Amino acid sequence: MRLVTLEDVRAAAEAIAPHVVRTPLLPFDSGLWIKPESLQAIGAFKIRGAVNALSRIPSEDRARGVVAYSSGNHAQAVAYAAKTLGMPAAIVVPENTPKLKIEATRAHGAEVFVVGITERESRANELVQERGATLIPPFDHADVIAGQGTIGLEVLADLPDVATILVPVSGGGLISGVAAAVKALRPDVRVIGVEPELAGDAAASFTAGEQVRWDAHDRARTIADGLRAEPSELTWAHISKHVDDFITVSEDEIRDAVNQIARRTRVVAEPSGAVPVAAYLNRKLPDGPAVAVVSGGNIEPNLLASILG
Repeated sequence: MRLVTLEDVRAAAEAIAPHVVRTPLLPFDSGLWIKPESLQAIGAFKIRGAVNALSRIPSEDRARGVVAYSSGNHAQAVAYAAKTLGMPAAIVVPENTPKLKIEATRAHGAEVFVVGITERESRANELVQERGATLIPPFDHADVIAGQGTIGLEVLADLPDVATILVPVSGGGLISGVAAAVKALRPDVRVIGVEPELAGDAAASFTAGEQVRWDAHDRARTIADGLRAEPSELTWAHISKHVDDFITVSEDEIRDAVNQIARRTRVVAEPSGAVPVAAYLNRKLPDGPAVAVVSGGNIEPNLLASILG
């Protein structure tokens, strides 16, 4: 199995530069900076991988469009990238996807199919067969992983003395790309994955030294709706090779992190994006400056109001 390389990530950075925000590092306190991917056009980091993957589709295949399956942010990212690059898009989302994310996906011009939480991949594959479209999975794709890895390049450029990078983990595309880039340039920097305790399958796998499967309905219990997937064989290979450690955080800790991010940095974070900050606030980390990748800010207004209230 070929893993994503530093050269892949650098090529992705060049491909996505015209379409993606180079997000800043914002101070949270004296020991932590946040990387607010909520500032992207679709409110999440997923735009990086989507734009990179779609930009590499051969011109003769573009008219048949793309298909994606997603719990929300990848859906928006592929819809936005397809609109930007002039391709039709069909997106399959599970029925527990927040309404906010479904509406945003449709607003970018994509056709949206809502299915049961265990049916999104099979329905997406049916659409690919029916339409001859190109499948763009949310994390199990080298071009997607390389696109997400551009975050790692930016962190190292903006904070050369960073000691630890905290990354939320679901399917593992984000941490795979970030860790591949960071370890190629700075093997001394610790890359730590963070998950909700209620969806801590990757953390359990890391401890066991092999993949541990959790039922999808169990993973769906967490408030962090973007962290309910599980790593693929490809992303697990990256995690096994490059990631230093895992941390899990509670639902209350995630809510508190959403609150504190808003009050300290004036940034809106969805629960999935807040888990790295929850880890910083509640767990002992290695010494030195840390960066938390706040992966997105697409939170339902009523939920945000209840957390801030």
